[in-house]
This record gives sequence, structure tokens and C-alpha cells, in this order.
Amino acid sequence: MRTLTAQAVKDFAKAQGLDLVGVANIERFEHAPPRMHPAAILPEARSVIVVARRILRGNWRGIEEGTYWPNYTYFGYHGLLNSFFIPRGVYETACFIEDFGWEAVPYYPGVPEAQPPVPPIRPGTVAPDVHLAIRIAGIAAGVGEIGWAKVFLTKKFGPRVRLSAIITEAPLEPDALLEPGTLCDRCMSCVQGCPCDAVPHRNEGRVVRIQIEDKIYEWGDVDMGRCTLSYHGGDPRVSPFIHKTFPGYEFDVRNQRISEDMAYKLCWPFSQGKWRVTEEDPSGYIIEGHARIKEWGGDGSYGVGGSRGCMRSCFNHLEKEGAIEQTFENGPFVKRPRWLLSHRVPEAGTGE
Repeated sequence: MRTLTAQAVKDFAKAQGLDLVGVANIERFEHAPPRMHPAAILPEARSVIVVARRILRGNWRGIEEGTYWPNYTYFGYHGLLNSFFIPRGVYETACFIEDFGWEAVPYYPGVPEAQPPVPPIRPGTVAPDVHLAIRIAGIAAGVGEIGWAKVFLTKKFGPRVRLSAIITEAPLEPDALLEPGTLCDRCMSCVQGCPCDAVPHRNEGRVVRIQIEDKIYEWGDVDMGRCTLSYHGGDPRVSPFIHKTFPGYEFDVRNQRISEDMAYKLCWPFSQGKWRVTEEDPSGYIIEGHARIKEWGGDGSYGVGGSRGCMRSCFNHLEKEGAIEQTFENGPFVKRPRWLLSHRVPEAGTGE
């Protein structure tokens, strides 16, 4: 039987349309929590292959200009992860590995909606439902590093990527780790650009640290409650979709102190539940943008916030500094003064 090499896997994966491919050996997950360790899924795992596909810079253009939202959700987030764009390449690459006689587990990088407090099903293992920390796996595979805003950065595209992985029994040559701070220069553009103050300034001391081999990686301890509220349309400063029949909505996300779970419970009903359909309010949804995604066959999740600080501000800075490889003829991404709405939604019928 032919020998399977890391280079053969990379060449095949890229031929399937995946932009970046890296390999981690299982030893690099030594410090991973048991329920986030690849061996929790495949006990005989020897390697973890992490792949990335770019998010087109143009996916954000409509949101940046304040005119068009669906592109980012479909082609930059859910569509990229859930359609053939990434999963097909992951599946075909896993097939390629299994053709060499090695088991391969394609990994979908979505965190389980619920992790019930149940005992392990099999003695000696961990409780279901486990998941990898896909961005940390990306570091371990040498694909990139996590920037200050907890967003994954790569040399070629900066933060404009989505990740997936394959766990395999095949012993593959690992890629070199990036030195900490190779890409993120702690410029704090993410802090300045985040509309909901979710990203802490480096001077606040809110830091997350991990160790892989002899290297220490760190990033800001992002307030995921505020981030979730802003991203999913609960922040009136970045969402023009809060319906005018919901007057008096003066909700300043920057002042909230809630968990990520509570944030979902607050903004998700806004996007999924109808109150009543009237001539004035034909959709019945409080956050109308979500309704459009749902009616077009999506799951209703809409990237209203558009990652204004953690991704758009970040790659705009990295491009200007020449810190990433992909360049554009038209210069920086941010070309005009950036918009933010008043945190107060206009009263119905005022014409404001």
C-alpha cells in the first residue's frame, strides 16, 4: 500500500477548493480539557488536520456601506460552513485518507446547542456531546494564531477565514507552530471598532492563555454576552431591522452584564417568533432581517453585526500594515466614515 504523507493530504485538500491546510500531531493537545480533546472522538487519533477557506472581503461590503446584509451570512458564515463550500472539501479529503487505510473523522466546527449533565455512556470516557476548540486546533496545526479579539488570524487572509478539521489515525508530519504575536500586533483596532465594547483593551488585564508545546498564546477575554447581542441583531446601534412597531427600545448593549446564553435567549425570540401580522407590520417579526433569512430557507440566524471590530477593523489594519499576503488593488477596506445608528429606535410614525 502507498504511504500517506502530510504533503499528499495538503495537495489533495487544496485541489478540493480548501485554501489553507495544516497538520497537528496529537501530542500538541496535551493540555486540552478531556471533553475538547480529539481523542474523545477518536481514541486512536494520531493527527488533526485543520483546513480553512477564505471569507471574501466583498462579503462585508454591503454591511460596511449600510445597504446589504445577506452576503455575509450566506457566503461568509453559515453558508460557508454548512453548504458545499467547506464540507465537501472536508468530506473528499477524509475519503482520500480512508483510501489509504486510515480512519478519518470529518469534524463540523459547531459547538453543541446543549451539553446535558449526563454521565459518560462508556466507562472511562467523557460525557457527550464533545467538541474541539477549532481555533485552538488551528494554532496547533500551524495554520495561524488567535488575535486579541479571539478571532483566528492567518498569514494569507488575516481573520477572513472559516475553519474545519479532520481527525485521523494516520501519523502525519506536523507543521511548525507560529510564534506567538506573529500576526496580531495588539493595535487595538478591534477594541476601537467593536460597537458593543465586547473586546477588552490590553491594559484591562482580561487575558486568556494556553500552552502548546513550549509556546504561550494569549488573547483578550471577550465579553460574549455583549458580542452575541450585537451580532444577532439585538443592538439598535448596528441593526436597522428592529421594527418601528417596537417603540421605545433604548437598549444600550455596552452597559449589559449578561452571559452568552442569556444573550441568545434575549435576541433569538426577537428573530424567530411572530407577534401578530398587520398591514403596518406584514412580517410580524421584531427583527425583520432574521425573518428574511428564514423565509429564504435558512435557519433564521442573521449576521447583523457583521463582525465590525473583531474582523473588519482587524483586516483593514493588517492590510494597511502589509501584514497579510493577500492584497487588493483598491486599497484599504474602510473607504468612508463608518456608520453607527443612534441607540434609540425611532418612535412609530415619527418619520425620524
